[in-house]
Amino acid sequence: MLRTFTEAAAEYCAGAEKRVGQSAGRLLVLGALAGAFIAFAGVAATIAGTVGGKLATAAVFPAGLAMVILAGSELFTGNCLFLLPLLRGDVSGGRVLGSWLVVYCGNLMGSVIIAFVVVRCGVLDSIAPAAIAAAAAKASLPFGTAFLRGVLCNLLVCLAVWMAFCAESAGGKVISLYGPIFLFVLCGFEHSIANMFYLPAGIFLSGGTEVTWLDFGRNLLPVTLGNMAGGCGLGVILYILYGKRAK
Repeated sequence: MLRTFTEAAAEYCAGAEKRVGQSAGRLLVLGALAGAFIAFAGVAATIAGTVGGKLATAAVFPAGLAMVILAGSELFTGNCLFLLPLLRGDVSGGRVLGSWLVVYCGNLMGSVIIAFVVVRCGVLDSIAPAAIAAAAAKASLPFGTAFLRGVLCNLLVCLAVWMAFCAESAGGKVISLYGPIFLFVLCGFEHSIANMFYLPAGIFLSGGTEVTWLDFGRNLLPVTLGNMAGGCGLGVILYILYGKRAK
C-alpha cells in the first residue's frame, strides 16, 4: 500500500523535524550505525563482484540502504532530502546543517572502523588486489568527474529513500529502494559514504603505498559536494511538486 505523495511529504517533514532535534550524541551513534551498514554492504558487494562481476556488485549493495532504513539509523546522503522540510519552514537551517555535520562524522567513523576490522581479520585477503585497484580507481577521478558522479548518485539514493518512505510495509520499502540503488552502483556513480569504506579498505590493504589518506580526502570532497547537490536538488523538486500542497 502506498501513501499519496502529498501525505508522504507531510509525514516526512514531520519526521525530519524530530530527527534533526535529537541530541548530537544520539545522532553520532545513529550515523556510525549507518556508516557500518553501508560498509558491510560494501564488503559483501566487493566479494560478490569478484565472483559475478558488476551485476553481482549492484545486486548486493542495496542491502546497505535497506539496513539503514529498517534499522532507523541516519545516513548523510539520504538526509540531504531534509531540504524539503527546510524549504517548508518546518526546520531551521542551523538544525539541518548541524545534523548533517554530526551524521556525516558518524558515518565516517562507522565506515572506517568496519574497513579496519574487515581488513585486519583477513576477509578481503583473497581479493586484496581487486579491492586496492577499485580504491585506486576512485582516487584517480578528476574533481569534476567525481563531483558529477556524486550528483547522479545521490539523485538516485534520495529517490530510493523517498520511494521507500512512501511504502508502508517493510517489504515494500526494500522493494522500492532496490532499483535506484542497483542502478547507481551498476552505472559507477560515486557515493561518499560508500567511499568511506572503499578507500580506507584500499589504504589498509596496501599499507598506504597505492592509496593514501590524501587520495581519500581528494575523492571525498568532490563526491560529498556532488551528493549534496544531487540530494538537495531532489528535495527542491519534491518541495515544488508536493511540499507546498502538503503544508
